[in-house]
Amino acid sequence: MSRRTTIKQVALEANVSVATISRALQNPEVVAPATLERVQAAIQKLGYFPNAQARNLRTERSWLIIALVPDIANPFFSEVIRGIERVAHANGYSVLLGDTEYDPDREERYAQLVATRQADGIVTLLPHTPTICRSGRLPIVNACEYVTDKAITSIYVDNVGGARAITDYLLLLGHRDIALINGRESPISSDRARGYRDALAARNIAPDERLIVSGDFGAESGVRAIETLLAGGAPFSAVFCSSDEMALGAIRGLRARGLRVPEDVSVAGFDDIQLARFFDPPLTTIAQPKSELGEEAMRMLLDLLNDPLTPVRKRMLPTELVIRGSTGAPRET
Repeated sequence: MSRRTTIKQVALEANVSVATISRALQNPEVVAPATLERVQAAIQKLGYFPNAQARNLRTERSWLIIALVPDIANPFFSEVIRGIERVAHANGYSVLLGDTEYDPDREERYAQLVATRQADGIVTLLPHTPTICRSGRLPIVNACEYVTDKAITSIYVDNVGGARAITDYLLLLGHRDIALINGRESPISSDRARGYRDALAARNIAPDERLIVSGDFGAESGVRAIETLLAGGAPFSAVFCSSDEMALGAIRGLRARGLRVPEDVSVAGFDDIQLARFFDPPLTTIAQPKSELGEEAMRMLLDLLNDPLTPVRKRMLPTELVIRGSTGAPRET
């Protein structure tokens, strides 16, 4: 949208007075909820930024940062958020945590807080960005679940390399029939599937599509995926899961069917959440630098806040293979 949008145009779109628009921007708590919703919708549609606030972007701040997380119950995100909080606090910022549950409307409402200058910027841990942020005109950094948008600064890990490394390790142990339980559709799921396929291709092993199933990164979906794999009838001696939570669920699903880990089936994950090392058996996994992801994402956002002309950056961090007791050589037949 044009940068020349005026407050009068917003008032016309929302069917309210210019004074009401001003109140909605400066003191939204005194505006009726229904009216505020119309104003926010008009601001988003027209791409309006109050002139005074735009002029003072570098000097007038709320000292509030929004961290958008898709699933607060996922222990992986808690360590990333801790990293965000650590750097934010050291620089005088508070962090408002938004648990979106993949709800686009909720994501947009949080983003509106930045558009109306009630918050200074966003760190999003989602595989996409709120619509209002996609022009690159709001201070936003994407972490973990990276986006391919060239206008958005992102930090993420080497998902292809991590998935390839753990699949290579299973192949080195002697496994050939390796199942993949992937996450919900997203760039990182695509990358982890690519790493898995690349490792098989390097050994001239054609992937058995019956051994590739999808979950949602949660433990329950790991249980369900094991049921799907066992019902499919294709033999497998190892399972690579795109998250530790799914791997822990997979172990539970295998045990429910009387199978032992790793004696009958090896199981490996991705993330290295805290529970992974204390589970029985301890989980072989790919460790992500979770705290560093959060810390660096917040530093990148600070750079944007201090200088809006900071170039867009895409940074990838390395992963590490962590070998524990959930994997072993395949049983001789």
